[in-house]
Amino acid sequence: MSRTSLLNSPLLLGFDEIERLLDRVSKGSGDGYPPYNIERLSNGEDRDILRITLAVAGFTRDQLDVSVEDSQLTIRGKQEDEDERVYLHRGIAARQFTRTFVLADGIEVCSADLNNGLLSIDLVRPEPERQLKKVEITQAN
Repeated sequence: MSRTSLLNSPLLLGFDEIERLLDRVSKGSGDGYPPYNIERLSNGEDRDILRITLAVAGFTRDQLDVSVEDSQLTIRGKQEDEDERVYLHRGIAARQFTRTFVLADGIEVCSADLNNGLLSIDLVRPEPERQLKKVEITQAN
């Protein structure tokens, strides 16, 4: 079965990278854990701040990893089972997760903060500069 692309129009030149990004997003984690929010914060300057907040209750700073590679933000959490504990009932499982977000060009990660079981990651999206380039037309002989 062949896959048809919405970006295969002859009027859309150079958008093959966007198609690859859409494929990466569609293959992302689908289990919904951990839940997260994304919000836009205005800092009063010319740049918006985007904040991703993940609910990571029970994880310590050492059990979390935030990294950016190839325009992809990856958050990983890993908890180990503690063998010395004896549970009469265990309703809170030690679990692992990986949550990924594809970042647009120019978006930079500013900070990551863990507070009260919420991991907040701030991203800066600079305002793109408008560019006008004049292309000279030459006379062919």
